[in-house]
Amino acid sequence: MNKDCNTTILTLDLGTHTGWALHLPDASITSGTQHFKPQRFEGGGMRFLRFKRWLADLLSASGHINAVYFEEVRRHAGVDAAHAYGGFMGHLTAWCEQHNIPYQGVPVGTIKKHATGKGNAGKDDMIRAMSAHGHVPCDDNEADALALLHWAIETQEV
Repeated sequence: MNKDCNTTILTLDLGTHTGWALHLPDASITSGTQHFKPQRFEGGGMRFLRFKRWLADLLSASGHINAVYFEEVRRHAGVDAAHAYGGFMGHLTAWCEQHNIPYQGVPVGTIKKHATGKGNAGKDDMIRAMSAHGHVPCDDNEADALALLHWAIETQEV
């Protein structure tokens, strides 16, 4: 891993509970889970407006973002999850285009195989794998974003 001192990478596990990880120019990593559950008496689009505001805050706090990678999900447990994911992905890719930030979806199996050696690793496996890297993920969403970040750092030229 030889990322130059100006590289900032954002990785996302998109969803109502979005896991995120940020590789900063000083090579430090920060991460967490951001919640975009619809609030009571709120229209369905408000979660996406909050998501875009959160992305703007991340960009502002980091100064710049060189690349965004997101977990590319091909199958969803239900229709609501599929709709939410599609909305988040649409807003993310439009936001990246607006800010001239390159972005790439990465298949779930690719991330899991890189992190654990198994393309069908479970949630606990992913949390354990990221704990072995010295992280303390609060949930599987954060663990997935961290695993994606390690994949990007180790395999991509940013």
